Amino acid sequence: MRVVVIHHTKFVTTAVTAFVLCLFNGAAYAQETLELASVSAIAVEVDTGKTIFAKRADVVLPIASITKLMTALVVVESGASMDEYLKIEDWDAKQAKNAYSRIRIDSQAKRADLLRIALMSSENRAAYNLGVHYAGGVQGLVNAMNAKAVTLGMRDTHFADPTGLSTENKSSAQDLAKMMIAAHAHPDIQKFSTTRQHTVNFRKPRYRLGYGNTNPLLGSSRWQVSMTKTGYLTEAGRCLVMVTPIDGKPAAVVLLNSFGKRSPLGDAGRIRRWLQEGIKSKVATAAKAHEQRVSTALGL
Repeated sequence: MRVVVIHHTKFVTTAVTAFVLCLFNGAAYAQETLELASVSAIAVEVDTGKTIFAKRADVVLPIASITKLMTALVVVESGASMDEYLKIEDWDAKQAKNAYSRIRIDSQAKRADLLRIALMSSENRAAYNLGVHYAGGVQGLVNAMNAKAVTLGMRDTHFADPTGLSTENKSSAQDLAKMMIAAHAHPDIQKFSTTRQHTVNFRKPRYRLGYGNTNPLLGSSRWQVSMTKTGYLTEAGRCLVMVTPIDGKPAAVVLLNSFGKRSPLGDAGRIRRWLQEGIKSKVATAAKAHEQRVSTALGL
């Protein structure tokens, strides 16, 4: 079954939700004997929902800024104008961890720009203000995110904020694959998340800020990435999700809790080589030790 992407948001939302709910039902996960740096991982064909690789895909873990992909999905499906200028407000005390931002309080930016830099550059104040200007405020957005998770059948998932700064944002790799398939149906999310460089023009006062994408694979000729998001917290490790072709078919790849910035990138390559060529590659000693340490602590 193929998801057809069109520009009528409500129709897309209904059709894709119905499709996602059909995924994974009765599916036998392909638990491969492939060594990875990530504690949990999955690869799922976007068009069919078939799981082509899984490693502890049902384990619930903190997901850090992967959270922002659900933030984007709910905001896009709300139908709010992407051209509306939003006034930037400061975050509350709960958002203090890893909460650095260059955006000036009280300045204004378009919703589209805030959504783009939240996805491509993981800008926390941008994501937070998407919540500030959502119906019901930040808590209203969080409630909508959790409701969307229920609608998509994400039974292992709970969202606590729109940024991913809270360690209470938790999910499993198999749940995140469902979210990715739903998000991938929206062209804006694909485009914004894979933008390599972007400059935002703020107003009141006027100033400009440049941003880069946090996924370096977008700059590699060896990878075609149509949607992506990275995440990091000490408690979550390095996380990466992306949609990329495997054996010529778009696949949603989820990698949770790796050691070091390059570890999930290496795992993406390991999964692709294993599935396409049957080739296994070694994991660096430090990354392997991290995976074993975290797995032991979780009782896996």
